[in-house]
Amino acid sequence: MSDYYEHITTEGERWDAIAYQYYGDATMYEPIVAANPDVPIIPILPSGIRLIVPVIDTTEAIPAEELPPWKR
Repeated sequence: MSDYYEHITTEGERWDAIAYQYYGDATMYEPIVAANPDVPIIPILPSGIRLIVPVIDTTEAIPAEELPPWKR
């Protein structure tokens, strides 16, 4: 298993949507942004950009009792 996924953007994709697709949490876009320093941080990405999406362990998240109610 590799330490990252490769993702090719489609027209209109956003960082948060990509984070949700891979991590199940739209707020987890920062690891993706950090892994792709050459990609401009713009709200809507054009198609055809190759992104590196790091594999992270989402099971080591904040315990549910520490999350705000809308994220439990």
